[in-house]
Amino acid sequence: MKTRAAILTELNAPLVVDEVEVPPLDCGQVLVQVHCSGICGAQLGEIAGVKGPDKFLPHLLGHEGGGVVLEIGPGVTHVKPGDHVVMHWRKGAGIQAKPALYQWMGRTVNSGWVTTFSGCSVVSENRLTPIGKDVPFEIAALMGCAVTTGLGLINNDARVKIGQSVAVLGCGGVGLNVVQGAALVAANPIIAIDLYDHKLDQARKFGATHVINAKKSDLAQEIAQIIGPDGVDVFVENTGQVRLIELAYKLTAKQGRTILVGVPRHDQDITIHSLPLHFGKILTGCEGGHTEPATDIPRYLRLYQQGKLELAGQITHRFRLDEINRALDTVRNGEAGRCIVTMG
Repeated sequence: MKTRAAILTELNAPLVVDEVEVPPLDCGQVLVQVHCSGICGAQLGEIAGVKGPDKFLPHLLGHEGGGVVLEIGPGVTHVKPGDHVVMHWRKGAGIQAKPALYQWMGRTVNSGWVTTFSGCSVVSENRLTPIGKDVPFEIAALMGCAVTTGLGLINNDARVKIGQSVAVLGCGGVGLNVVQGAALVAANPIIAIDLYDHKLDQARKFGATHVINAKKSDLAQEIAQIIGPDGVDVFVENTGQVRLIELAYKLTAKQGRTILVGVPRHDQDITIHSLPLHFGKILTGCEGGHTEPATDIPRYLRLYQQGKLELAGQITHRFRLDEINRALDTVRNGEAGRCIVTMG
């Protein structure tokens, strides 16, 4: 069996869209027909080599998608053929299978436990969560990372209490869901920060009480005017830029939490005054909001179906798989909220 896929063949180069040979299923593996995929900053980081040299080239990409189970391998019990599923990178229920190996022009193409930039994908059972057939595939794709990371960060990492202040630096897909999650738990004020006014307008719709265009204003001064001199209770940094991480930490309250979603380049370090960490201040990274997909995804979908969680409005751009490099450029350029790639 063959399928079209977007292949990363070298760092800092366009993806190659071509047919790859799909391997037979091994223990714990599931063949999924991918209907659509989101694009996350993690994929941009992989292409740019943010974490350093890539020893797995060539390989497939994508870690949030919606699709239908076509076939299951030995030992799989959590999903069955015909199931509609969320494809996610966080571990869920079921077997952790070995990553699949595809073939392309005589070369082995590596993949992870889940990849979504392809028409069909061999996925580890524990990277799939079954959902109702009435859930649109685009919504399923958002549940793979953007929604679960943003809401999980508020619930599990930040543990925001009613009336605590939250600042969100970077209002893409994850940032919008951090804003929305903060609004759901009655944080106040909720400050959205970005370089693009259209993203800030969108953040207002998702619950931001204040917005700051960091290109037009002095960020520290603006936050001080909103919060006062004591700093923000929870400061979420989504860009991974070291100077902005340092500034976010500086603007966080003495016993507040600075939470990093964005990942700096492997060859860049931050410099902070660490003494406050001994007296209650917290600086930590976010790993998908510590989401438990098997329990959290159904819970969030109930909120969506009851009209309490806005999801469709996060999608600002749609592309076909053959347009994947245009889609990636759109995200890189800061134009998109969440970008959806369809495989048809």
